[in-house]
Amino acid sequence: QVQLVESGGGLVQAGGSLRLSCAASGRTFSSYAMGWFRQAPGKEREFVARISRSGSSTYYADSVKGRFTVSRNNAKNSVDLQMNSLKPEDTAVYYCAASTSPTGYDYWGQGTQVTVSS
Repeated sequence: QVQLVESGGGLVQAGGSLRLSCAASGRTFSSYAMGWFRQAPGKEREFVARISRSGSSTYYADSVKGRFTVSRNNAKNSVDLQMNSLKPEDTAVYYCAASTSPTGYDYWGQGTQVTVSS
């Protein structure tokens, strides 16, 4: 099993930056691809970014491409999401998740709130 804990959320002005971190427990972190998702009030949870087990491949939603960067450190059991040029529409609770399959996610964190003011 993997336990995931996100941190780094907060309030930022439009155009600003935040860096989210996700700390994972367990000794098998490198066997999971990791993803970031977000859910805004009244909306469904949506995919933000994904990084492969080794970190060599990354994938992004079109809405964040060029502004967000996902990275991981398998030695430290962590995955980060660097968010630049933030927009009010990026306001949401952000979740990290661990995946053992190409499409599904097996474990989820509790989420961290990101609020972008205009």
